[in-house]
Amino acid sequence: MTEEHVCRTTQKHTIGYIVKAWPRLSETFILNEIIAVERRGVPLRIFSVKDPDPGPAHAKVGEVRAQATYFSLLGHWRSALLANLRVLSRHPGRYGRTFWEATVRVVRSGKFAAIRRFFQATYLADILLRQPVAHLHAHFANTPTLVAMFAHQLTGIPYTFTAHAKDIYLSRPDLLRSKVERAQAVVTCTEHNRRYLLTHVSPARDAKVHCIYHGLDLSQFKFHPTRGPDLRPPLVLSVARLVEKKGLHDLIVASDILRRRGRRFRVEIIGDGPTRESLEAQVSELGLKFHVRLLGAQPHEKVCLAYQRAFAFALPCVVAANGDRDGIPNVLLEAMASGTPVVSTTVSGIPELVESEHDGLLVPPSNPRALADALDRLLSDPGLGERLARAARAKIEESFSMDRGAARLVALFERARTNASSESGFEIVPRLEHYAPRPTRHENGVSVD
Repeated sequence: MTEEHVCRTTQKHTIGYIVKAWPRLSETFILNEIIAVERRGVPLRIFSVKDPDPGPAHAKVGEVRAQATYFSLLGHWRSALLANLRVLSRHPGRYGRTFWEATVRVVRSGKFAAIRRFFQATYLADILLRQPVAHLHAHFANTPTLVAMFAHQLTGIPYTFTAHAKDIYLSRPDLLRSKVERAQAVVTCTEHNRRYLLTHVSPARDAKVHCIYHGLDLSQFKFHPTRGPDLRPPLVLSVARLVEKKGLHDLIVASDILRRRGRRFRVEIIGDGPTRESLEAQVSELGLKFHVRLLGAQPHEKVCLAYQRAFAFALPCVVAANGDRDGIPNVLLEAMASGTPVVSTTVSGIPELVESEHDGLLVPPSNPRALADALDRLLSDPGLGERLARAARAKIEESFSMDRGAARLVALFERARTNASSESGFEIVPRLEHYAPRPTRHENGVSVD
């Protein structure tokens, strides 16, 4: 078997993952998914719309075998320009039709982002026409999926995508609908999201839209349902991006209520984001600087240690003023796997994970007093926390393991690829006769086109 034949055989089974940025510390669920899919023998390539995020990276990134390619316009504008010229000269019809659609999207949305994504998709298409993959899968229904859809129109490579939260609820249904219609399949991480997509975007596409929960690598989380004696006040932990939908302002108000009740406790909030200054001001205004600390972003290893120290985990999610909301926050799964009793709210898909009074406590959103009452129960009754923690771990093991979700996803990829081939009458791999292969430059293990 020649090296060229092996290469083409691999290409026929390779999945190209399109993500916003790689690696990104706040998107551990994507990292876990990629690792789990690779463990099932599926070859992957990663295509990142943005250059790497600065700051700490998850230690497990080193387990990923897939090559990462970055195609941001700002960092690679010369390569992007040449790529667009090549695709235009060799496929003017496809290029023109796709550019026209991008222009229509600009008119409908009033934003020029679609044009930028078109140029990026053409840059990606040029790469794929020389180094093809069998299938594209995008994470998030906004930028990555728009790039995948345009790349599909330029190359014929089928695509699927996973929709999460903000990318669903802040997208115009008519613009989201076209992405759903052209995709071979759509994945979302909660049944609540799935119902929303079917009701508001594409009610006739029930069989196309699938709910696959995010999974955890349970070996990363040691289960400790009991906390040993500690001279310090019990720790209430929260881990979140500091944005409105996480409800952290409510957690600070609840902390003030607990302090006024004379409770002994401390709150640590791990994460960073645009609301940090307002949260710090709220802590200062309420005189809580000895009770509430904002620690900023932390490496995942430190977050795992914090779960082990915490007496309770609080994430009082809300629906933001602009409609943004969470699906099922991954940190809730991590806390539950670690044996830390969780308190959250009834927003979006959270009740699909947490059954109140059985494996956690749920309160109404935007209700600091109810949140304080739930935390008060855990602080005053350690037995309740241990009972909830043991039930929570059992649920994570049964329904939210990394391998379980990966198995369903790989099966969906295979069905999508088979369906795309049967619909077109041939195995969908781009034609290469106009594209002479050229060596790919690599810098620090990353391809730079």
